[in-house]
Amino acid sequence: MSAATQELRTTPLHALHLELGARMVPFAGYSMPVQYPAGLMAEHHHTRNAAGLFDVSHMGQLRLEGPHAAEAFETLMPVDVVGLAPGKQRYGLLLTDEGTIIDDLMFVNRGDDLFVIVNGACKEGDIAHMQQRLGQRCKLVPMPERALLALQGPTAVDALKRLVPGVEKLVFMTGERFAWQGGELFITRSGYTGEDGFEISVDGTQAEAFARALLAQPEVKPIGLGARNSLRLEAGLCLYGNDIDTSTTPVEAGLNWAMQKVRRTGGARAGGFPGADRVLGQLDGTVPVARKRVGLVALDRVPVREHTELQDAGGNRIGEVTSGLLGPTIDKPVAMAYVDAQHAAVGTRLNAIVRGKAVPMEVAPMPFVPQRYHRG
Repeated sequence: MSAATQELRTTPLHALHLELGARMVPFAGYSMPVQYPAGLMAEHHHTRNAAGLFDVSHMGQLRLEGPHAAEAFETLMPVDVVGLAPGKQRYGLLLTDEGTIIDDLMFVNRGDDLFVIVNGACKEGDIAHMQQRLGQRCKLVPMPERALLALQGPTAVDALKRLVPGVEKLVFMTGERFAWQGGELFITRSGYTGEDGFEISVDGTQAEAFARALLAQPEVKPIGLGARNSLRLEAGLCLYGNDIDTSTTPVEAGLNWAMQKVRRTGGARAGGFPGADRVLGQLDGTVPVARKRVGLVALDRVPVREHTELQDAGGNRIGEVTSGLLGPTIDKPVAMAYVDAQHAAVGTRLNAIVRGKAVPMEVAPMPFVPQRYHRG
């Protein structure tokens, strides 16, 4: 291991990754497994067909406590927090005062607190931003002692319910506390692969033992960052830092669905979040949207990577790819990109410039692979 790698933080599963033969890479300030000996393609297909175990302990976990936590948190996002029922999970967006995206996150109303998961590369900044903006209205408690595992795939529930009976009763976007060998687990049912799956918050001291117990199940294999990326891209899901960041608004990113009617113009609790004038204006059409996130499928079998320039038939620059690869399930090159709004309609043809040559692409609906969440 190099000196640079030694300076990286490690998760509680680091020794297990090395034991399993993982290739480790720097990611979000951590040493993380990019793939295991089976390789990215095998890991991707295994997750689509059985169950894959991901170490996502680099992500930030925190909780918001106090009787006014929901009202306070709602002032930071264009999302309905106050109306979220106990046991339910929701996708959220922290915004700048310009209405652009600081981070995307997940949060659960646990009844006695709000449990929040933020992206690993953003967690220190997110926590500082929240503490500054929330003030004394609620208590923010970081949870660095907790590890986070994700178990994804159509047979994930079969493997997990052997260790945690009752978990099969969860449905998509719900969460509940469970017990395992004297420790507390908090488990949600969602996932960033497009498959049915679970996120398991576990005390760091129990993380390796619990991961080993999962890997002992016949359906489960370890999965690295490489397949995590290809799975989420096929599912049409944004990666913070690639497809969304502080240069993009939720509407440009096509995340209108994440902003409930109660927070929009005319809603009971409309506005009141950073950048509300711009975001609500883009939602209702009074503020123009110059570019939009789209899905692209290459018409030739040439993978198109991030930062690739996109041009119209006349050779004019109209956008840029933000994520792209050969989709293992769809077996076609797929990508996400931002393009000028007039080129964003499904079916629009454009060209990606790869090593000086034009690769024809077509705007396509997302997800590229049908999502299979368990909605009950």
